[in-house]
Amino acid sequence: MLEKLLDQLLDYLPNIIYALIMFAVGFLVIKLVTRFLRAAFSRTKLDKTGWSFLISVIKAALYVILAVMILSQLKVPMSSIVAALGTAGLAIGLALRDSLSNVAGGFILMFSRPFKVGDYIEIGGKEGNVASISIVSTKLLTLDNKAVIIPNSIMTSKTITNFTQEDHRRLELRFNISYNDDFEQARQTLLETVKANPLTLDKPQLPYIRMSRHDHHSVEMLLRVWVRTEDYWEAYYGLLEQVKTSFDGADITIPYEQLEVHLVNEDG
Repeated sequence: MLEKLLDQLLDYLPNIIYALIMFAVGFLVIKLVTRFLRAAFSRTKLDKTGWSFLISVIKAALYVILAVMILSQLKVPMSSIVAALGTAGLAIGLALRDSLSNVAGGFILMFSRPFKVGDYIEIGGKEGNVASISIVSTKLLTLDNKAVIIPNSIMTSKTITNFTQEDHRRLELRFNISYNDDFEQARQTLLETVKANPLTLDKPQLPYIRMSRHDHHSVEMLLRVWVRTEDYWEAYYGLLEQVKTSFDGADITIPYEQLEVHLVNEDG
């Protein structure tokens, strides 16, 4: 019996060797194909989000083909392979329902493209720059460089705010001045400060300055001005500093909240 088993093993040994060689060669070929596709797509004008996702799908399909070829080399009947793949697919589908929904979400992101790698987005209370989009999840990097991994099923089921998709953004700031100050002077000072800032734009709309509220202790001024998206935060903080300096130079008061107390002497 041992001799018979040994003879069968020796007869089957070439298939095992060929299967191992096929695995090594196939693994190397898939790696080279993936590297070639990544280099080729990077030289085109195609969006990185789309071709990165496409490479992930192609890579997974090539591994499936390699596995079928190896099983065929090992003399596994094709009917058995098909049955095994069907059974495995059903079992995996039941066990990985959430993961499959993430894969479906990945395809939706691929075709709808609500954002791309490098965009700054907010979803479900989390925000950051999109670092990568894989077949099952999306990776965000927060401003303090924390990695946030969000399943694609969530990315397609919640509202996404994309802060950097458009070329321009409207910056809105509010300033308070005293009731004793000249409002027209304050508005002119604010307008001159905005025009002196090189990051502010006159298009698609001129700077908008109006009185927006009569507060308990001050008059609120509303400023709306357009800037390039990449200049948003620099313009935001720059205008805050420059307006404070301009108001101080024009003797315009930025009041703080205060409470007046009147004492009455009932004795006379």
